[in-house]
Amino acid sequence: MKVSDYILERLRQWDVEHVFAYPGDGINGLLAAWGRADDKPQFVQARHEEMAAFEAVGYAKFSGRTGVCAATSGPGAIHLLNGLYDAKLDHVPVVAIVGQTDRSAMGGSYQQEVDLLSLYKDVASAYCEMVTVPEQLPNVLDRAMRIAATSRTVTAVIVPADVQELDYEPPAHAFKMVPSSLGVGRYAPVPSDADLARCAEILNAGEKVAVLVGQGARRARAEVEQVAGILGAGVAKALLGKDVLPDTLPYVTGSIGLLGTRPSYELMRDCDTLLVIGSSFPYTQFLPEFGKARAVQIDVDPSMVGLRYPFELNVVGDATETLKRLIPLLDQKTDRSWRETVEENTARWWEVMERRAAVSADPLNPEHVVHALDALLPENAMIAADSGSAANWYARHLRMRGTMRGSLSGTLATMGPGAPYLIGAKFAHPDRPAIAIVGDGAMQMNGLAELITVAKYYQQWSDPRLIVAVLNNQDLNQVTWEMRAMQGAPQFEASQHLPDVRYADFAVQLGLYGTRVEKPEDVEPVWRQALASERPYVIDFRTDPAVPPIPPHASLDQITAAASAVLKGDSDRGSMVKQGLKAKIQEFLPGSGKE
Repeated sequence: MKVSDYILERLRQWDVEHVFAYPGDGINGLLAAWGRADDKPQFVQARHEEMAAFEAVGYAKFSGRTGVCAATSGPGAIHLLNGLYDAKLDHVPVVAIVGQTDRSAMGGSYQQEVDLLSLYKDVASAYCEMVTVPEQLPNVLDRAMRIAATSRTVTAVIVPADVQELDYEPPAHAFKMVPSSLGVGRYAPVPSDADLARCAEILNAGEKVAVLVGQGARRARAEVEQVAGILGAGVAKALLGKDVLPDTLPYVTGSIGLLGTRPSYELMRDCDTLLVIGSSFPYTQFLPEFGKARAVQIDVDPSMVGLRYPFELNVVGDATETLKRLIPLLDQKTDRSWRETVEENTARWWEVMERRAAVSADPLNPEHVVHALDALLPENAMIAADSGSAANWYARHLRMRGTMRGSLSGTLATMGPGAPYLIGAKFAHPDRPAIAIVGDGAMQMNGLAELITVAKYYQQWSDPRLIVAVLNNQDLNQVTWEMRAMQGAPQFEASQHLPDVRYADFAVQLGLYGTRVEKPEDVEPVWRQALASERPYVIDFRTDPAVPPIPPHASLDQITAAASAVLKGDSDRGSMVKQGLKAKIQEFLPGSGKE
């Protein structure tokens, strides 16, 4: 048995079923071993190492298991980095296995020789090790798997090409040998009784309680609902926690932040008590004003408590087990006026979303495109959004319900993971439909090539439905509007304009289905057609770049600055235009009844 054979055997013992990868001579030994192992675990060939890493992240996000990716030495290992940073920043367990030049060539400026230990020391700071002799295994691989799973982070194992070809020798029962064992013990840390009592005291004293949940609360859905019911609280969701609670609950205000909803903004603005569960939501300005609300944070990771807000109490513990112990200590609130206000604000918001989706545009309103999907979504759908204005519409228009799962690049906010996320998700759950909402910038960057991967593998999936909806507005739209709102600058065509690409036609060339949509009346029928399809489907929606992803908290001055930037080139109208816009927008601000 070679070292390469043993690595694959040990991955199988860890129940790893897929490795998302791209070949190269730095891992030739592993590739040969894959051939001897009858492709177990399955080698899933991406078009690019960055996509392999994103697929591992998508697999981990949608399965809850550890994703594994592999790449060759030098450029292959470098290409993995963006996807690995996405995993690290979103606290997702991913193990990278990368090749390296032969030990005899190290230090000789050899071809594709890169100091991978230095390169990976940040992204895989929790654990990064190079195997130089067979006896280091299985310990190195076991620790990489175990630390990734328990710390929800990235780890890396570097294996020089010549080491892959050595005969495997296990560690002996001897000095300076490190034996190892499989498995991760199940544990759920809980806080002290004193912390629980103080947490209950703070929450019981509040009259207007707001709850913010993140992905760390995903397994505590029932407990979060119970806490919110006892406290009469409204619940907002960080984007990575969008699928924690169904949006069909009337007190769930939806997403929070730049891409969030108006009722979430109002919930934080008006509450007197805040409970944050399993979230490291970064934007302090969307939380209550300092000194206005008492606040408690619950998180399983001691290194992540106390961030973002001056919490009165930081509680370290597993969300489910902590809430189970907290619930008996909470007092049922009889005054439901706060809850009623939250529910009224939320209901009003969904009415506003429906009206915004109905606004005419040239040729399609992107809000209409995504809003039309909302009612058609299967209750077991897996949804991914790419970074950009597409994420706004995902955050605001799609209502989670049933067992739906959804994700995006939350902290890194990198472009391009939408399509590869879903490929990883489909290998995790081949029996569930998957939908990606992506912009044309992200599609040109990564999505087009990864359609080839979809075409290569979709017949392995019991449910072949994987839909990529491209919001094709020929503009890097989010940045365009950020420039208008923040800098008051008109569109800079050289950086922002994108060529028009026939995305659906490319899909058809690959043997997939595809349709370009340019008329509002065709939007819903094409969604229905794609959702009933027996093979993956690309929908090229020609959307209007002039529909602004204005955040719900935007001030009159910010909205006016963005609008006037569009017209900045018209020198004859100048300040009159700005004043006219300001007066007109004033009519539609919250409280006017017209918003």
